[in-house]
Amino acid sequence: MIIKTTEIQIETKGFCDIHDLTPRVEAFLKETGLLEGQVMVHVPGSTAGVTTIEFEPGVLKDLCRALEAIAPQDIPYEHDKAWGDGNGFAHVRAALMKPSLVVPVADGRLLLGTWQQIVLLDFDNRPRRRRIIFQVLGR
Repeated sequence: MIIKTTEIQIETKGFCDIHDLTPRVEAFLKETGLLEGQVMVHVPGSTAGVTTIEFEPGVLKDLCRALEAIAPQDIPYEHDKAWGDGNGFAHVRAALMKPSLVVPVADGRLLLGTWQQIVLLDFDNRPRRRRIIFQVLGR
């Protein structure tokens, strides 16, 4: 049984800044020697999320526009009233997208679709240094 964990950091801009994590996850997977199992990608914090999408400029803009429609920046949020930091929308978007993702692994490869990449989405209203945790489990 293999269980290995690593952490990377990424500088982000906020406001739906999206980063392709796939090459880094693949490199970690190769380093671990995992052949069968799963890899988990997790971002600690409550204003960022992890998902899969085609890392293509048009669909990335579409995703950000859809999230703006669902949780607009310019409406009142109770969080902002309580804390005054103006990032209530970021908390709501992150809760909808979720902080973690698990991808199956077979024959030492991520079982992703042809046009599917693993991405970090930073929704905060300011630049951040994001910690991202990768963990493999399997054999």
